Amino acid sequence: MYKLKFLTLPRLIIGNVFHCTLIFLLNTFLLVAQGNEEFGKITALQKEFTPYENDAEASAVYLYEYGNNHFEIRNDYIWLITKYHAKIKIIDRKGFEYANIEIPLFRSKDKKEKIVKIKALTHNGDRKHYLKKEEYFEEDVNEKWIRTKFTFPNIQEGSIIEYEYEMQSPFFFNFTGWSFQSKIPKLYSEFNAKIPGNWLYNRSLKGELNLDVNEATIEKACFNFPRAQKPSDCESLKYVMKNVPAFKESEEFMLSANNYRSKIEFELSHYKSFYGGVEKYTKSWEDVDKEFKTDNDIGSQLRKKNFFEKNVDEKLLKEGDALTRAKAIYNFVKDHFTWNEEFGIWHDNKVKKAFDEKKGNVAEINIALINLLNAADIKADMMLMATRERGLPKKTHPVMNDFNYIIAKVDIGDDTYLLDATDKYMPFGMLPYRCLNYYGRVMDFDKESYWYDIVAESKNGQLIRTHIDLDPVNEKLSGIYDVTHMGYMKASQDKVLATTEESEYLQDLEEEISDDFHILSHEIKNLDTDDKKLTERFKFEVENSFQGGNIYLNPFVIKFFDKNPFLSSERTYPIDFGFPIKYQYLLNLKIPEGYALKSLPADKNLTLPANSGMLKLSVSDIVNGSLNMFFTFELNSAHYKTDYYTALKKLFSEAVNGQNESFIVLEKF
Repeated sequence: MYKLKFLTLPRLIIGNVFHCTLIFLLNTFLLVAQGNEEFGKITALQKEFTPYENDAEASAVYLYEYGNNHFEIRNDYIWLITKYHAKIKIIDRKGFEYANIEIPLFRSKDKKEKIVKIKALTHNGDRKHYLKKEEYFEEDVNEKWIRTKFTFPNIQEGSIIEYEYEMQSPFFFNFTGWSFQSKIPKLYSEFNAKIPGNWLYNRSLKGELNLDVNEATIEKACFNFPRAQKPSDCESLKYVMKNVPAFKESEEFMLSANNYRSKIEFELSHYKSFYGGVEKYTKSWEDVDKEFKTDNDIGSQLRKKNFFEKNVDEKLLKEGDALTRAKAIYNFVKDHFTWNEEFGIWHDNKVKKAFDEKKGNVAEINIALINLLNAADIKADMMLMATRERGLPKKTHPVMNDFNYIIAKVDIGDDTYLLDATDKYMPFGMLPYRCLNYYGRVMDFDKESYWYDIVAESKNGQLIRTHIDLDPVNEKLSGIYDVTHMGYMKASQDKVLATTEESEYLQDLEEEISDDFHILSHEIKNLDTDDKKLTERFKFEVENSFQGGNIYLNPFVIKFFDKNPFLSSERTYPIDFGFPIKYQYLLNLKIPEGYALKSLPADKNLTLPANSGMLKLSVSDIVNGSLNMFFTFELNSAHYKTDYYTALKKLFSEAVNGQNESFIVLEKF
């Protein structure tokens, strides 16, 4: 029987197209190729190519990239055929890494993708170095993936590496799209597809770059289906981008690059059979809701309430009001389970087995939490979501592979709490940082599923209060500082304190601050009074502050950050901190008799647009022989649009300079 299920694109539907905000010209003369270039031939312009200054960091550049997806009948079987051809210029030694090629190949129990043709060579001027057959090899990655690997020979600065292959796949769902943007620039990237018209396919363009070529034409009678009365028409597609800038992920504070990297995505909608009937592939949420109710790995695992009622202390489910019970159950699940570092939401979930073994994946732990909450008469639903590294799920229609995580949504009175019991240090009502990804889908099996926003804890940061005494007679600087950790800072510090010996912790802290800094004592205050706040007190001494009769000191005993995380001249994707944050530093300095102020830190006062953040540094007048300094750094939003980048970069720069370059000098008189 012929295999007929594969993806096709009978009409063009481009969505999420954003205007290009980045002008990137690697070459203004006619360097880029047009169409399918012949393998092994390099033009004079390609040989002589060197990048322009506006991407001086590029260690390699795609001179040419071409892909073609189509379907063929080979040996009475319909195959998805992928052809790929690329030429890459190696600019410097850092670019040598792009001479190591890996081609992923999907496999199932009885079928697999395979490379049917492949060739590669290195161009060094007029000399060509071809790869030999024995220099290609295949290796297992896991039960679903293998990969073909090879390394180009005779690589040197200025080499052009070129490779071409043809892949044959029985898995038509692997026709998923094309990435125009990568870690290095591309002068020319072209993707083509030809698909019979019985398959409807949704597609969207992601990223901020526009297509230079966007063509869709109908080709009559292009594909002969077995036993069909007439050939099928095909849609021929051609998409091209020229002068594609590199997508640089070197900076911090971003969601998954999958949200922003320019690419075109395809997704099967439904198939119209030649023999009658329509098979639907893009489902509605109503369809998904029905399937989940009976799914063995999800729906049936959420109906284990009776098991948990029998296997936990009855007091856990009945004592206290709803919020008290919910917190007790949450803490019980956190303590009972150890997370095995796996997400595992779609297959082989065994909640009862995980409970007995006290170890499980994200789905098993949080489904156990939901069962226990429901057993305590607390409404709890499963919420599907994607981690920050995964990318944002599509809202237009269900794409189940967009999701890789499960949490609990809990309603108590008028309040809602999102819970994940995999992190033993996360307070009730807070999600791990990996989960702070805008929204998820709540699977309410009594009604219907719906989208729900993920809002991070609002009070996060550190407050440091420092008092310093100066003893000129013994040339001694001593003091006390209290650090209050809040929200996500508190959760992080809990883990540090729980997993590190105190002596090691204090030694690391001394080394981080200064060789002249010595901690005399350390105590933890109000550890159990507030699960979102923790205070530590340190007594300390500092050497070498007295020089030639004067006193020199950096007033920041503790620094919140010592470098600017934003270094690029511009940024083409949003800045995402995950949660709002506030740092405060308060210093009280007792000025000894016989000394007068010679210099103080300069005041700073900056604000972000719309009051979304601020920096303030100020020093008060001397009162009763004491000087007070105040430093505040606030980011009032978790997410900032791209046009905030310059202002954020300046804010961090001024904060870093304020901490590293501020000095108080006291002069003896």
